Amino acid sequence: MKIRYYLLAMGAMFLMASCDKEDKLDEKSIFPDETVSNPTPLDKWLEVNYQQPYNIQLKYRFEFKESDTEKNLAPASYDKAVALAKLTKYLWIESYEELKGRDFIRKYCPKIMHFIGSYGYNSGGSVTLGVAEGGMKITLYNVNNIDYENPDIEFLNYWFFKTMHHEFAHILHQTKPYPVDFNEISAANYQSESWVNLEDDEWLDLGFITDYASRETQEDFVELIANYVTHDQAWWDAQLAKASKDGRAAIETKLDIVRDWLKTAWEIDLDALREIVQRRSANVKLLDLQTLN
Repeated sequence: MKIRYYLLAMGAMFLMASCDKEDKLDEKSIFPDETVSNPTPLDKWLEVNYQQPYNIQLKYRFEFKESDTEKNLAPASYDKAVALAKLTKYLWIESYEELKGRDFIRKYCPKIMHFIGSYGYNSGGSVTLGVAEGGMKITLYNVNNIDYENPDIEFLNYWFFKTMHHEFAHILHQTKPYPVDFNEISAANYQSESWVNLEDDEWLDLGFITDYASRETQEDFVELIANYVTHDQAWWDAQLAKASKDGRAAIETKLDIVRDWLKTAWEIDLDALREIVQRRSANVKLLDLQTLN
């Protein structure tokens, strides 16, 4: 069975929930009175490392009301939740904090992160990588397959961190719109729901960095950011080398718009962000993902 890169947060659900409107994110805590009976060491660590500094609640226990009731799901195991909580803080939250400061993350980041242990299978055999809800909550699947003794950055990026960068980029462009000129560069080549039928890197010839980027303009925009920062220059150059002349030119032109917009609208240097993410990614195997300290 061929598993396609199918991310509901990048699909129709996300578009209906959040992409057609600006999200108004409030710095004020949305869960000041929530308490956990019999808190675990992880609960106490999350209070100090997520809720207090960033106003983020991380849910690792299985909650039926927070989950997709149409899927057969399993909870995240405690030790794998510890590992991903530490990885998310180090690779994603602290990357932006290093570049932009804590107040930036506290104001604009999603307020709830939700871990599911199992795959999120869809009808037809595709697999959901993650789900974003209105810029406020991100659910990540497949947590129980993390190898915390020998973490693989490619696995981590595919399942978790490209998703995080992708969804955060949506929040940013919904808050401060990007130039409409971006939408015209590949206007004739967007595939809508037919993006799932693209094969053999043909999306590169059409001017898209991934197959999903060809779905529509906003997904194209955030896929450029997510894939640029989570891959090194050698990977990026290899993708462009496989593209047609017109496809490569389109990708490079759109990336220039992305880079300029981030700098002008957010004072974010895309290449500086990438350098931070890549440096931290190179250190993943050195992290202690089992001890809460």
